[in-house]
Amino acid sequence: MRWAGQQVDAETPGTLPGLGSIAGLVRSVTTPEFRGVTFHEVLARSALNSVPGTSLPFNWTINPYRGCTHACRYCFARPTHRYLELDEGADFDQQIVVKTNVVDVLRRELARPSWRGEQVALGTNTDPYQRAEGRYRLMPGIIEALAGSGTSLSVLTKGTLLRRDLDLLSAAASEVSVGIGVSLALADEDLRKLVDPGAPSVRGRLDLIRAVRNANLPCGVMVAPVLPWLTDSTEHLDSLLGMLAEAGATGVTPLVLHLRPGAKEWFMTWLSQTRPDLVPRYTSLYAHGPNAAPSYLSAFQSKIHPLLDKHGFGRASHHRSDPIPNSTDTPPGPTAARFRPPPHRNPVRHPRGTHRPAPIPHETPDITQQTLF
Repeated sequence: MRWAGQQVDAETPGTLPGLGSIAGLVRSVTTPEFRGVTFHEVLARSALNSVPGTSLPFNWTINPYRGCTHACRYCFARPTHRYLELDEGADFDQQIVVKTNVVDVLRRELARPSWRGEQVALGTNTDPYQRAEGRYRLMPGIIEALAGSGTSLSVLTKGTLLRRDLDLLSAAASEVSVGIGVSLALADEDLRKLVDPGAPSVRGRLDLIRAVRNANLPCGVMVAPVLPWLTDSTEHLDSLLGMLAEAGATGVTPLVLHLRPGAKEWFMTWLSQTRPDLVPRYTSLYAHGPNAAPSYLSAFQSKIHPLLDKHGFGRASHHRSDPIPNSTDTPPGPTAARFRPPPHRNPVRHPRGTHRPAPIPHETPDITQQTLF
């Protein structure tokens, strides 16, 4: 949603700074089960966000939420909260913007004659299956709308709540290309509690991968971000990749920590409190920009490739998902049938039995805040 187009001349009294100038703000809500978290419910003017001119495998995204209660210390999306005059630290974790009408808006946009059924990615910015989704239940309507219009989709998440929608995603996969990715870069649960304090456990995400595969859906894993001198040892990566292979992951994409301004300051503050001995090394490693020094990245690639090959995730391997059963002799069930587009629609489709899973988006797209929202 284009926030710049939602401003009015005066702020609404009693709202947070920045939020008062957004015409779509309906109300701010706190509930006992989400202690310390405020939900700001807004009416979005758009659901589909164009991401033109990038090297990413998709041109459109949907972000039903802004901010994220996973509270990952390194999250690259943190600086986007500044556009609401909120900070990239605690506000990002606790002030969650919810686009409550996103499903209705999406259906209208997909019905336009100009929509060509291009792939849509979810989870490119904040997690669509964070805890707020349990309260607002926006994803089922989004999945149904996309599949019903013949639009391929991919989802990247840390949220085990995705298991709730596996039947919907399986039904959608009989009509369009569906890709699912789980983000898991830690094998150490104690470290996970420090780095991803609001995210599901390591075991929970491994079980999610198994559940996705048991539903006969592809499940790539983003081993991202790999944290220098915290999760980059050969022993840690070997253990994690073994767990992912055992869980049935259909592919792995490892990415080293990316620290853009805003996220960098928050992460470094956390690092100085928990591992002050590493602060000088990180300062040197990220002295020239958001990416780690080329020498480190080169050494990491030399380390990770043999491990990927060892566990069946190398480039030459065929560690991919099984084809989704889709016999033309079997009539669709009631769940799949509701995804059928109306007769006047002419969506772009892959022939039955030949479509491939939609690519999983990278966690660190090099695109601006304006293109993501």
